Amino acid sequence: METGNKENKNGGTKGQVLLVDDDKFLIDMYAMKFTTGGYTVEAHLSAGDALTALRGGFVPDAIVFDLIMPEHDGFSFLQTLSAEHLGGEAVRIALTNESDDNAQKKASELGADRLVVKANTIPSEVVAIVGEEITKKQRKQ
Repeated sequence: METGNKENKNGGTKGQVLLVDDDKFLIDMYAMKFTTGGYTVEAHLSAGDALTALRGGFVPDAIVFDLIMPEHDGFSFLQTLSAEHLGGEAVRIALTNESDDNAQKKASELGADRLVVKANTIPSEVVAIVGEEITKKQRKQ
């Protein structure tokens, strides 16, 4: 399930975002928000499909993923990203309703740059947070 315009980050968009969430309503809404915000979006309903896109050469600036998904949860997704060196220098943001410290700590240890609680953050704020994180990461490079 791919959406968004096809310009690359040098062709006028703010960057490329890989969205991973098993909730179709949420992924469609976030894809629309990111696309409207000027990002190229590739959206997937499973970690497996997202990994296939990355293995196929999609190079995102940000990977925004749910922690709680069937098949592969966000933690195993992060482990696979690291083990297979996928996603390059992309910012990794867990977008979840898991707000306990253990989930946040585990996500961070596995390579997440930030954890955003869905229930506490409106979609436009998520787009802004992702933009801030991409800018921070680019400054460090």
